[in-house]
Amino acid sequence: MSDAYEKRSYGGKEVGFGSKPAIAVVDFQLGYIKDEFPMGGSPLVDAAIENTAPLLELARSKNIPVATCAMAFQSEADMPHWKIPAMYNGDFFYGSKAIELDPRIYDKDYDFLVYKYAPSMFFSSAVPTYFNKHGVDTVIVCGCITSGCVRASVVDSFSYGWRTIVPQECVGDVEQEAHDANLRDIQRRYADVLPLKDVLSYLQSI
Repeated sequence: MSDAYEKRSYGGKEVGFGSKPAIAVVDFQLGYIKDEFPMGGSPLVDAAIENTAPLLELARSKNIPVATCAMAFQSEADMPHWKIPAMYNGDFFYGSKAIELDPRIYDKDYDFLVYKYAPSMFFSSAVPTYFNKHGVDTVIVCGCITSGCVRASVVDSFSYGWRTIVPQECVGDVEQEAHDANLRDIQRRYADVLPLKDVLSYLQSI
Protein backbone atom coordinates (compact mmCIF):
# COMPACT_ATOMS: atom_id res chain seq x y z
CA MET A 1 0.00 0.00 0.00
CA SER A 2 1.43 3.38 -0.94
CA ASP A 3 2.13 5.98 1.74
CA ALA A 4 -0.36 8.35 0.09
CA TYR A 5 -3.24 5.95 0.68
CA GLU A 6 -1.97 4.73 4.04
CA LYS A 7 -1.68 8.20 5.53
CA ARG A 8 -5.33 8.78 4.59
CA SER A 9 -6.22 5.56 6.48
CA TYR A 10 -7.15 3.46 3.43
CA GLY A 11 -7.02 -0.20 4.40
CA GLY A 12 -6.57 0.66 8.05
CA LYS A 13 -9.50 -1.42 9.27
CA GLU A 14 -10.27 -5.10 8.80
CA VAL A 15 -13.70 -6.34 7.76
CA GLY A 16 -13.42 -9.66 9.58
CA PHE A 17 -15.55 -12.77 9.35
CA GLY A 18 -19.13 -13.08 10.53
CA SER A 19 -20.96 -16.25 11.53
CA LYS A 20 -23.04 -17.07 8.42
CA PRO A 21 -20.88 -17.27 5.28
CA ALA A 22 -21.78 -17.90 1.66
CA ILE A 23 -19.63 -18.36 -1.41
CA ALA A 24 -20.12 -16.25 -4.54
CA VAL A 25 -18.47 -17.77 -7.62
CA VAL A 26 -18.16 -15.31 -10.50
CA ASP A 27 -18.00 -16.36 -14.17
CA PHE A 28 -15.96 -19.54 -14.04
CA GLN A 29 -17.43 -20.39 -17.45
CA LEU A 30 -15.66 -21.98 -20.38
CA GLY A 31 -15.59 -18.78 -22.44
CA TYR A 32 -13.21 -17.22 -19.92
CA ILE A 33 -11.23 -20.43 -19.36
CA LYS A 34 -10.67 -22.52 -22.48
CA ASP A 35 -8.18 -21.22 -25.04
CA GLU A 36 -10.49 -22.29 -27.86
CA PHE A 37 -12.46 -19.11 -27.07
CA PRO A 38 -11.05 -15.61 -27.76
CA MET A 39 -11.37 -14.53 -24.11
CA GLY A 40 -10.06 -17.76 -22.61
CA GLY A 41 -6.65 -19.29 -22.04
CA SER A 42 -5.41 -17.30 -19.06
CA PRO A 43 -3.15 -19.31 -16.69
CA LEU A 44 -4.17 -17.00 -13.83
CA VAL A 45 -7.83 -17.89 -14.29
CA ASP A 46 -7.10 -21.61 -14.51
CA ALA A 47 -5.05 -21.46 -11.31
CA ALA A 48 -7.92 -19.66 -9.58
CA ILE A 49 -10.29 -22.48 -10.53
CA GLU A 50 -7.94 -25.13 -9.18
CA ASN A 51 -7.66 -23.22 -5.90
CA THR A 52 -11.40 -22.60 -5.64
CA ALA A 53 -12.39 -26.25 -6.06
CA PRO A 54 -11.28 -27.41 -2.56
CA LEU A 55 -12.84 -24.33 -0.96
CA LEU A 56 -16.19 -25.18 -2.55
CA GLU A 57 -15.90 -28.83 -1.57
CA LEU A 58 -15.40 -27.79 2.05
CA ALA A 59 -18.25 -25.25 1.90
CA ARG A 60 -20.70 -27.83 0.57
CA SER A 61 -19.66 -30.32 3.26
CA LYS A 62 -20.56 -27.63 5.82
CA ASN A 63 -23.91 -26.86 4.14
CA ILE A 64 -22.74 -23.31 3.36
CA PRO A 65 -24.69 -21.60 0.54
CA VAL A 66 -22.91 -21.47 -2.82
CA ALA A 67 -24.12 -19.18 -5.60
CA THR A 68 -22.48 -19.26 -9.00
CA CYS A 69 -23.05 -17.33 -12.19
CA ALA A 70 -22.26 -17.11 -15.87
CA MET A 71 -22.46 -14.19 -18.27
CA ALA A 72 -25.12 -14.87 -20.93
CA PHE A 73 -27.37 -12.98 -23.33
CA GLN A 74 -30.22 -13.73 -25.70
CA SER A 75 -28.62 -11.63 -28.44
CA GLU A 76 -26.81 -8.36 -28.97
CA ALA A 77 -30.11 -6.58 -28.34
CA ASP A 78 -30.06 -7.26 -24.58
CA MET A 79 -26.32 -6.69 -24.07
CA PRO A 80 -24.80 -3.62 -22.43
CA HIS A 81 -22.48 -1.50 -24.55
CA TRP A 82 -19.33 -3.58 -24.11
CA LYS A 83 -16.09 -2.20 -25.50
CA ILE A 84 -14.90 -5.78 -26.14
CA PRO A 85 -15.54 -7.09 -29.68
CA ALA A 86 -15.19 -10.73 -28.56
CA MET A 87 -18.33 -10.32 -26.45
CA TYR A 88 -20.36 -9.96 -29.65
CA ASN A 89 -19.30 -13.09 -31.57
CA GLY A 90 -22.02 -15.33 -30.13
CA ASP A 91 -19.92 -17.11 -27.51
CA PHE A 92 -21.87 -15.44 -24.72
CA PHE A 93 -25.32 -16.14 -26.16
CA TYR A 94 -27.60 -18.80 -24.66
CA GLY A 95 -26.90 -22.18 -26.20
CA SER A 96 -23.16 -21.59 -26.60
CA LYS A 97 -20.67 -23.95 -24.99
CA ALA A 98 -18.83 -20.86 -23.73
CA ILE A 99 -21.47 -20.14 -21.09
CA GLU A 100 -21.17 -23.62 -19.55
CA LEU A 101 -19.57 -23.67 -16.11
CA ASP A 102 -16.30 -25.43 -15.48
CA PRO A 103 -17.09 -28.84 -13.93
CA ARG A 104 -14.25 -28.43 -11.45
CA ILE A 105 -16.23 -25.79 -9.57
CA TYR A 106 -19.91 -26.46 -10.34
CA ASP A 107 -22.25 -28.89 -8.60
CA LYS A 108 -25.64 -28.68 -10.28
CA ASP A 109 -27.29 -30.55 -7.41
CA TYR A 110 -26.09 -28.05 -4.79
CA ASP A 111 -25.14 -24.66 -6.24
CA PHE A 112 -27.61 -21.85 -6.89
CA LEU A 113 -27.00 -20.82 -10.52
CA VAL A 114 -27.89 -17.51 -12.14
CA TYR A 115 -27.13 -16.08 -15.56
CA LYS A 116 -26.20 -12.41 -15.47
CA TYR A 117 -25.95 -9.67 -18.05
CA ALA A 118 -23.92 -7.10 -16.11
CA PRO A 119 -20.49 -7.30 -14.47
CA SER A 120 -21.74 -7.84 -10.91
CA MET A 121 -23.40 -11.17 -10.12
CA PHE A 122 -25.68 -9.28 -7.74
CA PHE A 123 -27.04 -6.74 -10.23
CA SER A 124 -30.73 -7.47 -10.93
CA SER A 125 -30.25 -11.11 -9.89
CA ALA A 126 -31.85 -13.39 -7.31
CA VAL A 127 -28.57 -13.98 -5.45
CA PRO A 128 -29.17 -11.30 -2.77
CA THR A 129 -32.59 -12.81 -2.02
CA TYR A 130 -31.01 -16.27 -1.82
CA PHE A 131 -28.30 -15.09 0.57
CA ASN A 132 -30.75 -13.14 2.72
CA LYS A 133 -33.02 -16.18 3.00
CA HIS A 134 -30.08 -18.05 4.50
CA GLY A 135 -29.17 -15.21 6.89
CA VAL A 136 -25.80 -14.62 5.27
CA ASP A 137 -23.54 -11.98 6.81
CA THR A 138 -20.24 -12.87 5.10
CA VAL A 139 -19.71 -13.29 1.35
CA ILE A 140 -16.56 -14.98 0.07
CA VAL A 141 -15.99 -13.95 -3.55
CA CYS A 142 -14.12 -16.17 -6.00
CA GLY A 143 -13.96 -16.06 -9.79
CA CYS A 144 -12.81 -14.03 -12.77
CA ILE A 145 -11.97 -11.49 -14.03
CA THR A 146 -10.39 -9.76 -10.99
CA SER A 147 -10.38 -6.31 -12.59
CA GLY A 148 -13.88 -6.68 -14.04
CA CYS A 149 -16.70 -8.88 -12.82
CA VAL A 150 -14.98 -9.90 -9.58
CA ARG A 151 -14.36 -6.31 -8.60
CA ALA A 152 -17.92 -5.32 -9.54
CA SER A 153 -19.32 -8.18 -7.46
CA VAL A 154 -17.12 -7.25 -4.50
CA VAL A 155 -18.36 -3.64 -4.63
CA ASP A 156 -21.98 -4.76 -4.73
CA SER A 157 -21.44 -7.24 -1.90
CA PHE A 158 -19.97 -4.39 0.12
CA SER A 159 -22.91 -2.18 -0.84
CA TYR A 160 -25.41 -4.78 0.38
CA GLY A 161 -23.73 -4.60 3.78
CA TRP A 162 -22.15 -8.06 3.82
CA ARG A 163 -18.70 -8.66 5.21
CA THR A 164 -16.79 -9.36 2.01
CA ILE A 165 -13.76 -11.63 1.78
CA VAL A 166 -11.59 -12.41 -1.26
CA PRO A 167 -9.29 -15.47 -1.08
CA GLN A 168 -6.42 -14.12 -3.16
CA GLU A 169 -5.60 -17.45 -4.81
CA CYS A 170 -9.23 -17.95 -5.89
CA VAL A 171 -9.53 -15.03 -8.31
CA GLY A 172 -7.79 -14.58 -11.64
CA ASP A 173 -7.29 -12.09 -14.44
CA VAL A 174 -5.80 -11.87 -17.92
CA GLU A 175 -2.65 -10.09 -16.72
CA GLN A 176 -0.82 -10.19 -13.41
CA GLU A 177 -0.47 -6.41 -13.20
CA ALA A 178 -4.21 -5.75 -13.45
CA HIS A 179 -4.90 -8.62 -11.03
CA ASP A 180 -2.49 -7.29 -8.40
CA ALA A 181 -3.55 -3.66 -8.77
CA ASN A 182 -7.24 -4.45 -8.32
CA LEU A 183 -6.66 -6.71 -5.34
CA ARG A 184 -4.68 -3.90 -3.69
CA ASP A 185 -7.48 -1.45 -4.28
CA ILE A 186 -10.17 -3.88 -3.12
CA GLN A 187 -8.14 -4.42 0.05
CA ARG A 188 -7.89 -0.67 0.60
CA ARG A 189 -11.61 -0.04 0.35
CA TYR A 190 -14.14 -2.85 0.36
CA ALA A 191 -12.98 -6.29 1.46
CA ASP A 192 -10.37 -8.36 3.24
CA VAL A 193 -8.06 -10.00 0.69
CA LEU A 194 -6.71 -13.04 2.50
CA PRO A 195 -4.61 -16.14 1.84
CA LEU A 196 -6.76 -19.13 0.93
CA LYS A 197 -5.49 -21.06 3.96
CA ASP A 198 -7.03 -18.44 6.28
CA VAL A 199 -10.40 -18.70 4.56
CA LEU A 200 -10.29 -22.51 4.70
CA SER A 201 -9.52 -22.34 8.42
CA TYR A 202 -12.53 -20.08 8.93
CA LEU A 203 -14.83 -22.42 7.04
CA GLN A 204 -13.50 -25.38 9.02
CA SER A 205 -14.58 -23.58 12.19
CA ILE A 206 -18.21 -23.23 11.07
